[in-house]
Amino acid sequence: MKKMMMTLAVFGLAAMTCAADQDKQDTTDRLDKAAAVLHDVMAAPDKGIPEEVMEHAKCVAVVPHMVKGGFVFGAEGGRGVATCRTEHGWSAPAFFAITGGSWGLQIGVEGVDLVMIFQTDEGMKHMLESKFKVGADASAAAGPVGRHASANTDWKMNAEILTYSRAKGAFAGIALSGASVRPDDDSMKAVYGSDVTFRSVLTGSVPPPAQAHAFLAAVRGARSEAAASH
Repeated sequence: MKKMMMTLAVFGLAAMTCAADQDKQDTTDRLDKAAAVLHDVMAAPDKGIPEEVMEHAKCVAVVPHMVKGGFVFGAEGGRGVATCRTEHGWSAPAFFAITGGSWGLQIGVEGVDLVMIFQTDEGMKHMLESKFKVGADASAAAGPVGRHASANTDWKMNAEILTYSRAKGAFAGIALSGASVRPDDDSMKAVYGSDVTFRSVLTGSVPPPAQAHAFLAAVRGARSEAAASH
């Protein structure tokens, strides 16, 4: 009996280790895919996020390759990564999950990338709080697309978050309403351990892990490319 219990304990520990390793690999894959999304978007500035939007960004959040079906896209199971600007540059990435929400009509599209640009201090505050509903707690609007944001738009004044989607290679602002954002606790624990909070990561109190290099470089590069095209 005792030997059996020891065997079960060993198998249990092995299973937990495998699960933790898988969670860590998943976060690395997510960071790399999020970096690729930003690179692709900024590679075509005439069709990407305008330089004014990137220059004013307080936080950048990316949810790569979500899967949808039907007429109205619900982001059930979407998992993303975010970074916020601090006095010392962009923060280490924090991992979050997004559920629900109305995404408008996108018939026949399965793989969708979501980009959220937090434009105001109030929007950044919601991200730091880590639990909020887009369109209810934090105002959101479809972001402008192109090299420059049109001078006659009110994108900067009326929205805390500008939202974009990319599907089948097409990148456009999209109206997102009702989606709930919360911490992805499993991913946070896999990368930072159990004693690190969502806020401490996004406020720059935690150094970025090695696997975040590509994602943070993409965020810095996106802002640099936007500034260079001015």
